[in-house]
Order: sequence, then C-alpha cells, then structure tokens
Amino acid sequence: MSLVAGVDSSTQSCKVVVVDSSTGQTVRTGKASHPDGTEIHPSLWWEALSAAMHDAGGLAGVRALSVAGQQHGMVLLDSAGQVIRPALLWNDTRSAQSATDLITELGAAELASRCGSVPVASLTITKVRWVRDHEPSHAARVAAVALPHDWLTWRLRGYGPAGESPLGPDLEQLTTDRSDASGTGYWSPHLESYDLELFEIALGRSAREADPQASSAASSVVILPRVAGPAESVGTVHGSLFDRTTDDVVTIGAGAGDNAAGALGLGAAAGDMVVSVGTSGTVFAVAEQPSSDTSGTIAGFADASGSFLPIAVTLNAARILSSVSSLLDVSFDEFAELALAAQPGSDGVVLVPYFEGERTPNLPHAKASFHGLSISSTTRENISRAAIEGMLCGLASGLGAITATGVAAKRLLLIGGAVQNAAVQVVAGQVFDVPVVIPKPGEYVARGAAVQAAWMLHGERPDWPLETIVSPAADFRPEILTNYQEAAHKA
Repeated sequence: MSLVAGVDSSTQSCKVVVVDSSTGQTVRTGKASHPDGTEIHPSLWWEALSAAMHDAGGLAGVRALSVAGQQHGMVLLDSAGQVIRPALLWNDTRSAQSATDLITELGAAELASRCGSVPVASLTITKVRWVRDHEPSHAARVAAVALPHDWLTWRLRGYGPAGESPLGPDLEQLTTDRSDASGTGYWSPHLESYDLELFEIALGRSAREADPQASSAASSVVILPRVAGPAESVGTVHGSLFDRTTDDVVTIGAGAGDNAAGALGLGAAAGDMVVSVGTSGTVFAVAEQPSSDTSGTIAGFADASGSFLPIAVTLNAARILSSVSSLLDVSFDEFAELALAAQPGSDGVVLVPYFEGERTPNLPHAKASFHGLSISSTTRENISRAAIEGMLCGLASGLGAITATGVAAKRLLLIGGAVQNAAVQVVAGQVFDVPVVIPKPGEYVARGAAVQAAWMLHGERPDWPLETIVSPAADFRPEILTNYQEAAHKA
C-alpha cells in the first residue's frame, strides 16, 4: 500500500487525511481547530497542522503530501522570515475601500483583463494596498508576500524564522501553485504569470518571483512565491519534523487553493458545477478557457489541474442557518423540521442574508434583512425556510452568472457541512435548475490535496471513485429565485 497525505488548512480548522494512493480509500484522519477571527498569526496554523498530523498518526508510511489552504490570506514576511503582522484572511473586509481605490485608479475592465477578477475586499491585492496605506511601517519591512498554503509548505520543508526552523529564512524557497496565485489579484490566468506592475501599484514597491537558485540576500525587491506546476514536486518534508528520521522521505506537492483542491477531490470535470456551503458559500465550474467578468460577479481563477475555475463566492453561508436557528432557539434538526413544514417560497417571506456584508454582490458594508413579512406570514416555519432559501438563492444567482458566460452545467455537486441538513437538500432541488448530486460527506479539500500528492508521486492524475448519497428530487420553483432577486435588488 502506497500512502499519500492531504492537508486542508481552512478558516476554522486543519484537517489531515492519509489515503491509499491506488484506491483512494481513506486510511486515517486528524483534525485540530483554528481560532475564530478575520486575522490570525500564521504560527497558529503551524501549531494546528502539527496537532492534526499527530492526530492522524503522523507520516508513517506516507510517501507524498500536499497542502491546500484558504485562499487570499496575506502573510507578510521580513528578511529574517518573521511574520510582520497577523495574516488578514479572506473574510476580513477592512480593505473594501482599497478595492475601490484600485478600481478607480485602473478601471474594472482593465483589472479583469489583467488578473481575471475585479478586486473585492477578499483578494490579497486589496489587503496589500491596505497595509501600504494604513501600516506604512509594516509595508516598509516586507521582504516577501505569501498565502497560507505557501507559508505552510515552506515551513514543512524546514524553512522559517531564523532560530525557529532547521533551514532558516530562505525566502527564495517560497512556492505556490496557479490556483492560489490566481486569487491574489496580481497573477494573470491568461498569461500564467505574475503581473508585477499590479503588485507594485498595490504596495508601492517592486517585486519578482522567487528563484530557488538565487541568493536570499536582503533586497528592496519583494519576493513572491514561485508558481509550481500541478504535478510538480517542490521539495521534501524536513526529516526533523513530526518525530521522523531523515531516512523517511516525504515528497511535497505544489499545493492548491481550497476550492481548486475541492474540485480535485470531487473529480470535477467539464459540465460539473460545484456548490460548497461552508463558512462561505462558493459556486464554481471547471472550464477550458479563462474568464474575465468586468461586473465582478465571477472571479476568473485558475484551477489546480491546468484548466480554469470561474467562481462566485458569498461571505454568508452556513452561519445563516446557525444564526437563525439560534434566534429561534432550536436545534439544527428542529430547524429543518420547521423549514420543511413551510411551503416552497415561505409564503412570500424572503431573507436577504448579508449578515457579514457580502462579496457577491460586492456589498462589504451591507446587513441582512427580511422582506415580505405580514402578520400571517411571520411564522417560525416561514422564517426557517426563508433562511435556507436565501442562502441557496445567493449561490444560485452565482451559478446563473457562470452559465451565462457559456459554461455548461450538466450536474451540480452540492457539498459542505450545511448540506447534511435535510431541509437544505429538499430546497436545493427547488432552487437549482440543474440535477443535484450530493456526494457522501467527506473532507474533499484535503482529499483533493491527496489527489495532487498521488498525481505527483505516480505521474498521472488518479481517478478515485466518488461516493454519493440519494440526490434530492428535481422540483425547480423559479419563483423562489425571482422573489429573492427582487428583494436583494431592493436591499
């Protein structure tokens, strides 16, 4: 049995899966939590990775490993490899004005054509600009800018802060992959390269891509991680880590952004739409050509296989359900029962669920609102169902935007923790005008990282089977989405 490991360093936790590379069978798993918040010191990711790896039984027997991580998080390093400030995460919206400033300076069409996306507060480029404008002393110290999975891969190889890592702060060894790089806002999916001018406009300093053959001597030029290929090895896990000997060689893959890794884990191909309902909500497809949406609804990312990943993202997803169920003082099972007791369309009640602002549409300062309430319609049942319909309608709008660009939608793969709610499954069949398939619950981002590790190890992408559960009945009710879109427009 040849084992590979996949890591998912997400917003909320770190998960590790160890998989038989021949069959795709999960052999063992581990998990550790991350603290809440929209900024976090990366050292806490490293501690969680170590704990999750220990929980998974370490790397015994593992021949290859890859790390997937939450996209867009900004990790700033100085010349000694020290983290300059806590990483600003994708869900930190303080850089909303910075996004507006970049669009004002360059234009939405120009930015979309150059980096595939119109910047919103989530993207790394806006956070870099925010640091330049609000923390100039920190901006002056920046020697390298990395993303969460880049930094963890670097640490796994033995690099890191001086005095705290076996190999020290060689910033030229920083690596990333095309999927995560495309979420920065300063890497071009069309050209497959960094747009260094965009980065300089953001930070006010010039940059270059890391070169592992170059000296890591101090320089005023900022280093950006080298972009490795989908099946490329970027090094090995340092032998002193995780109670291993230097004889245990574990090869490390390029890694990926979380959504791209999820697509690998699901085996998504052309014609597949993936909707993930987690802390955030995402809808994305595998496409053969890069996209450039000047409206900003779709981010034109690259994927982790060599294709592209047009994606729409909502900041508000599973937490909508937890917030409303908490308001009603019911368990998730009771919440589902209430929702299923209401009629489709919730008797005209609509929840526009912008609790934490919103990314798609780009409304970082918006708040949630109920619409269509009357004396008779204001019931616990209607409010429960409206919460689920609002959550899924936001994603359905994103799906519609992607298919409007010409991307085919033959089936929809619905994943994420909230999808296990029975009412979510029923409502999905009414909101999405595409056959819905619900895969068996699993850690698909970590599994996707394991797919990449196996691909690197054996030289070809594995075709592991995807287990699914019963799909919801197709019962498309277009009026649900229409009512939602009308209420969202008013809001």
